Amino acid sequence: MKTNANIDSNILHDLENCIYAAIKLALGKYIAKGKIQIIDCGVPHSPTSLPEGKMAVYTFFYKNECLKIGKAGPNSNARYLSQHYNPKSSQSNLAKSLLADKEFSIKTLNEENIGDWIKQNIRRINILVDKDLNIYILNLIEAFAQLYFQPRYEGFDTQIK
Repeated sequence: MKTNANIDSNILHDLENCIYAAIKLALGKYIAKGKIQIIDCGVPHSPTSLPEGKMAVYTFFYKNECLKIGKAGPNSNARYLSQHYNPKSSQSNLAKSLLADKEFSIKTLNEENIGDWIKQNIRRINILVDKDLNIYILNLIEAFAQLYFQPRYEGFDTQIK
């Protein structure tokens, strides 16, 4: 479990190796290096469009705690680019989770400023996946990243009780 680990290049390299190993275990064969890329957007970050021919798993960290992990298929640019910065954009997004979290201690956050606050204070790490690898590999990578980082805002309490 890497939930509160200092996320550095060694952790990201380890994550990449583990992802390739998990795919090898699941498929019984290796996929070519370079089909999966881990991009650390840093803090602050500026969201960009999903690159052509790619799918993605994306992660959000605050002070080395993983907050949320999601995925975007090749036709889900809005999910990748903007929905997590606007609490009204979808049923599940980072902005909505932060605003609803009674334990999150930043009292000045509201629906109008949360998107900019996320861009200025949250570290985003994207895992880009060639779309020819298919949605099943994307799902495996998302599940693996959730297990690896155990994000704060994943799942529902009713699912585990």
